[in-house]
Amino acid sequence: MKEKYNLAKILKGPLIFILIIWGVKLIEILWGFSFIEYGLIPRNFSGLKGVLLSPMIHKDLKHLINNTLPILVLGGALCFFYKKSHKKIFLWLFIVSGIFLWGIGRPNFHIGASGIIYSLASFIFFSGVLSKNKRLSALSLIVIFIYGGLFWGLFPTDEAVSWEGHLSGFVAGIIISWFFRNDLPKREKYQWEIDEEIENKNRDLTINYEYKEK
Repeated sequence: MKEKYNLAKILKGPLIFILIIWGVKLIEILWGFSFIEYGLIPRNFSGLKGVLLSPMIHKDLKHLINNTLPILVLGGALCFFYKKSHKKIFLWLFIVSGIFLWGIGRPNFHIGASGIIYSLASFIFFSGVLSKNKRLSALSLIVIFIYGGLFWGLFPTDEAVSWEGHLSGFVAGIIISWFFRNDLPKREKYQWEIDEEIENKNRDLTINYEYKEK
């Protein structure tokens, strides 16, 4: 029962975000609306609203479905490894990736949560590198392997895809991982490492004691 509660607690944030983006698409389908005008338009003052709103808007169901599982997996990983600071980290990733896109993107409407996915993957991977936490790095590599298009999405291979949004998210993840490096989960030590530290500590105490005796 406790394990189910913990899982629900970890996935609560990502699931809420997923419900929002699916709700937006459902409104568009049922009422014939299109929220694309609320997307992000780079270097346009009115387009700044897209920093907050564009990740909620998707072109079609395929676009939305492709983004759903990575958000759940990476968002859940963020909540699991950063229990105390995941909300603050996600907010920074959300805002910084959007601002970068506003600065470097092509003068078109940019929509979708892909930038958030790239920022999460980048943050988790580089956090794992900085903290030498193999579980973090391995998880991010697994996600990148499963969604192999993540890497190629950083380059302008398809005019219909906002590669600038992907790149903005990726860079945002690197920067935010550095600023939150002190919040990184520490690498778990093996028993032999703990025994070695205790042995070294005891040896130092013995040497200090013998030195004082002299």
